[in-house]
Amino acid sequence: MELIGSTLTATYARPKTSHFLPAISTMASSYRNTQPVLTMKPSANQWRTSSYYKSSSAIQTPSSIQHESLDLVRAKTMFYPSNRSALTTRYTPNDWYKSNQNNYRESESSRKSAERLRRDTIRLMQDREQLTRRTQENTSKNIGERLNDIIFWRSELSHEIDNMVTEIAALAEVKRRLERALAETEGPLQVSQECLYHREKRMSIDLVHDDVEKDLIKEVEAIKSCQERMRRHLDRAIAQLASNRAAQHELERDMSDKVTAQRIDDRCHHLRNTSDGIGYCRGIDRLDTSLSLPDSWSKFTDDNILHSQSERAASHKLRDEIEILLNTTSNEMWNQFNNVNVAFTNRISETADAKNSLQTHLAKTLQEIYQTEMLIESLKKALRDKESPLKVAQTRLEERTRRPNIELCRDNPHHRLVSEVREIEDTIHKLQERLMEAENTLQTLVKTKVTLEHDLSIKANSLFLDQEKCMSMRKSFPSMPRLVGYT
Repeated sequence: MELIGSTLTATYARPKTSHFLPAISTMASSYRNTQPVLTMKPSANQWRTSSYYKSSSAIQTPSSIQHESLDLVRAKTMFYPSNRSALTTRYTPNDWYKSNQNNYRESESSRKSAERLRRDTIRLMQDREQLTRRTQENTSKNIGERLNDIIFWRSELSHEIDNMVTEIAALAEVKRRLERALAETEGPLQVSQECLYHREKRMSIDLVHDDVEKDLIKEVEAIKSCQERMRRHLDRAIAQLASNRAAQHELERDMSDKVTAQRIDDRCHHLRNTSDGIGYCRGIDRLDTSLSLPDSWSKFTDDNILHSQSERAASHKLRDEIEILLNTTSNEMWNQFNNVNVAFTNRISETADAKNSLQTHLAKTLQEIYQTEMLIESLKKALRDKESPLKVAQTRLEERTRRPNIELCRDNPHHRLVSEVREIEDTIHKLQERLMEAENTLQTLVKTKVTLEHDLSIKANSLFLDQEKCMSMRKSFPSMPRLVGYT
């Protein structure tokens, strides 16, 4: 906004200019223009008012011309304040020159960008051509290496299949013996299982997987292992034969897959850009989650071979152990029987020691509970003793607030009373914290007492199970002659 009669136009009232040409300042153009402000070009006559042309048509005296010129200026200034912006130059020569230079620079920048893009594109096409050629060569090389891997694993599978066939034929001849010794193993197995069953009646923390339980489990596993070996030999090693044949089937199936894969990869290895039968297969490059990786591929065949070798080793070991099976099983069961008895003795001793320690700790805990209760009573009494001093200090402060007018002074007694109240409140707060800690400690001690009493009952139950139940049954273990098959 500008006042009427002003010769300048306000900067916020000027029309908006282009975004790449600067705004024209009236002051900037005024000091470059040496002509008077009222001097006008002939081309600007179209901006004159109608009163100007009427006054110029008559012959006038110099005095009248000067008078009318002043009237014209006054009329122009009073009623047409915006004519100055329209009659003066909107941009300077410097702005015009800068605009041209900006256009030149933009043109040169665009040409350079286009030239750089052309060079980069040509170089990109050449690089990609070389990359495509190298990639195809590397792919052919990888397929060739893959073929070598397939041939290697085929030879390994063929060798293992031959060994498995020989082992199956040898194992088919070994299927007899061990009937009486197998029947004698039922008694020790039942005793071990009964001990495990009774020990399952232990309570809470005593239901632990200790050495006794581990040895009992080993004893059960040893007896069942002996029975299983006896049954396998009595059944002419049917289970081992089935495992061997299953391993042989896996090897043969893997062998068949290797033959098919070798044929396909050999054809792919000989494909070229000029070969027949090549074409687009859209989406084939997407990785299928069901495909195997090189590590899993080789591990699959290796696992099959290792599984077959382990089966052959187990079968060979089974055939070697047939003659010494009776002595081996009897020694294993007796050794494990002795290990279990030693573990029972040690566990019973440990449980008795733990029971005695629990009783000692229970007595100490009861004493500590009594002392903690006395401490809580002392803290409560101390808190009650602090109530009266706090009341006195707060009452003094409250009474001193009733002093009139200027007498309501923040003097030394006031500061001391405030400090006293805060000190007593801090003391009460600390005592309350200690009281809370003492109560929490008392609760912890009570819980500890209950835990100790409960643990004592648990230990007594465990001692009864191990001493009275389990050890009394283990006196009926069969003798060595019966374990080896003699009556």
